[in-house]
Amino acid sequence: MVIEARGVAKTFRIPTHRVDSFKERATHPFRRIDYREQHALRDVSFDVHQGEFLGIVGRNGSGKSTLLKIMSSIYSADRGRIRVAGRLAPFIELGVGFNAEMTSRDNVVLNGVMMGLGRREAQRRLDAVLDFAGLREFADLKLKNYSSGMMVRLAFAVMVEADADIMLVDEVLAVGDAEFAQKCMDVFQARRRAGRTLVLVTHDMATVESMCDRALLLEAGDLAYVGDPQETALRYYRVNFAREHASPEPSPTGGVWDVNVRPVDAWLENAAGERVENVEQGEPIGLRIVVEARHELAAPVFGIHFVDAQGNIVFGFNRSLADGEGVASGGRVRIGGTVENRLLPGRYFVECYVARSREQGDYAMHRLRLLDFVVYGTPKGKGLVSVDADIEAEVER
Repeated sequence: MVIEARGVAKTFRIPTHRVDSFKERATHPFRRIDYREQHALRDVSFDVHQGEFLGIVGRNGSGKSTLLKIMSSIYSADRGRIRVAGRLAPFIELGVGFNAEMTSRDNVVLNGVMMGLGRREAQRRLDAVLDFAGLREFADLKLKNYSSGMMVRLAFAVMVEADADIMLVDEVLAVGDAEFAQKCMDVFQARRRAGRTLVLVTHDMATVESMCDRALLLEAGDLAYVGDPQETALRYYRVNFAREHASPEPSPTGGVWDVNVRPVDAWLENAAGERVENVEQGEPIGLRIVVEARHELAAPVFGIHFVDAQGNIVFGFNRSLADGEGVASGGRVRIGGTVENRLLPGRYFVECYVARSREQGDYAMHRLRLLDFVVYGTPKGKGLVSVDADIEAEVER
């Protein structure tokens, strides 16, 4: 075991009223400043084993970066303890440990020493750092003139060359371009083969599932789950998307004939019959729609379309009232039931087309965009839908 965390807690005191100027301090020298407490972490315990890749996930403000800073001794815990066996290389915030008035050459040596290298060893590795970052031609440029991408590349290269036992990496890697991101992934894979340990904070669930041996989910400072990466990713999506819809309102209607039909309410339901904003991949979609006729509708037909973010119809179906029943002016129609959910993760819309014929030859279409929702989960295929395929491949004899 290389990292042991037991009962870690951290609280910040945040002033409810900031004193931002000398004038304000001078005119109100005895004003009392009130504080509120922000519980960043509460009783968090976990272990990280030698050679393990651990992912830390959670929504913004859940305590991920605070936990990483306590592990790297930037913050001290209010309660609990963290024990680390081995040399750490933290990569947490852009520019931390760098002096903007110094050149990258000097900063590389300084940071190498801060990470545990001797000065001579840090200087010996200077060329390798600059080559990895692709910044050799900018070695004598002050860091205050670097772009954020150049800073990330330099900081990551320093961490790589420090060759520590444990790497602590925050989501700041997202600042880099695609080529740099791939170079980072190559480094992580090389560290895995070498038996090194990595703790990674990220919002990218695909990275968690493909790279991590285990993952933990933080929610509002509490440890909500630790274990299988796929289960952690699924719980992360649930935390982000599976919230109940407190006061549903239909989206604005569209189309040129929509003045004759008015949406009253539209919502999605989960298997328990509760209103939800979004749907988990593979779970049935409970659909409920209420519309009101502003004019009489004779034998109306209701067409339900599920549309992707680009406006393409993924699938649809039509429904009519029993025995060709009509709807009087001011009357309401309820449309509801369960839809098989084969949609892959992404954003979708529900549109309702209402065709009505008050007299023979009088035909019109009313388009209502009713719902905007997300299907969340881990993609297991390409395209928009997941289908069962009884297909086999074999060598022809």
